[in-house]
Amino acid sequence: MSMELLKKIEALEPQMVETLAGMIEFPAISPTDGGEGEFHKAQYLLKRIKELGFDDVKVYASPDPRAAGGERPNIVLRFPGKGKGRLWIVAHTDVVPEGERSLWESDPFKAVVKDGRIYGRGVNDNGQEVVSSLYALYALKELGLSPEREVCLAFVADEEVGSEYGIRYLIKKGLFSPEDLVVVPDMGNEAADFIEVAEKSICWMEFTVEGKQVHASLPDLGSNACRAANALSFSLDEALRTAFPEEEPLFDPPRSTFEPTRRRANVANINTVPGLEIFAFDCRVLPGVPLAEVKKVVEAEMKKAEARYGVKVSVRFPQCEQAPEPTGADAPVVASLLAALKELFPEVKPKVGGVGGGTCAAFFRREGIPAAVWGQEADCAHMPNEYAVIEHIVNEAKVFALMMLGR
Repeated sequence: MSMELLKKIEALEPQMVETLAGMIEFPAISPTDGGEGEFHKAQYLLKRIKELGFDDVKVYASPDPRAAGGERPNIVLRFPGKGKGRLWIVAHTDVVPEGERSLWESDPFKAVVKDGRIYGRGVNDNGQEVVSSLYALYALKELGLSPEREVCLAFVADEEVGSEYGIRYLIKKGLFSPEDLVVVPDMGNEAADFIEVAEKSICWMEFTVEGKQVHASLPDLGSNACRAANALSFSLDEALRTAFPEEEPLFDPPRSTFEPTRRRANVANINTVPGLEIFAFDCRVLPGVPLAEVKKVVEAEMKKAEARYGVKVSVRFPQCEQAPEPTGADAPVVASLLAALKELFPEVKPKVGGVGGGTCAAFFRREGIPAAVWGQEADCAHMPNEYAVIEHIVNEAKVFALMMLGR
């Protein structure tokens, strides 16, 4: 039976490629990052799901007046199983902005298929898993196979900027229970040999430095926000890494990371001293480090910068989430994944560990629901010329289908 199922999935490759290529034409960028949200992509997916013959589909729309349609749609597709229990596969439909367009070799929102790959923003993160999970279930349906347990596919919004309108919204609706098997295929590697069971705490920080703008030939009349911001960014980098040197071998990298990232544009001309600077840090902190302690170090460095440079510094935290307890390496969902991987990749010896990246799995773990993260994918998420390897999409569909059968 497994062989027939795997061959069916291989035969569905052209449809998977077509569906993923079509998805890319809908830039599901969060309104927080200047986009319209996921509404148009959700309409495309709903149409495709209907064409595939699924009828138990519900949209949980989280209201958001900033977004197209006034909502952030979360699609849940259910398919009955033979026994008790549920298998959830949770992928997200939103994408990050394309970044610097000149670095792309093609239009980020017009899929290009060549050399066994699909190029476009969101094909890797997380489009390939939307498609692979959908067609895994479609293959079972077409062959008349009944899953071991009810299969629930969730295509959720807002993962890239905090999940307030996405998986958090669904969790509040009471859709999940601790007995569910939850797979979040939102990261992985090309060897398909890593199952993520733990994530670091996330702390995003955005600093605003307010000085006084003046002509650059008369700097003493003002307060240079650029100089203060440069110094503060450097001192934060040094102070945070010095204060929290701990390492935990479960994670890769094994230490907390504190990375300066975004810098907003200031003045348009060279000969003006800026009076306002805004910059950000992305911090991924080992679970054993309280984020309250991180904030204390940050506050101390802010006060030093204010005193030295005569500026005002404030900070906001777009995301600040203490990491929950890891999923146990012996959890049923991990065992199910391992069994499916062993059947499809007998030569692979999967590892179980933790990562710095945040996924929807953390919100399940916080609710006491074990969740595992797995995927076979190239390491190109958020990069220019993002791509998905077509072979990986097919392999993921096979793994999900085997899990659905109860392997």
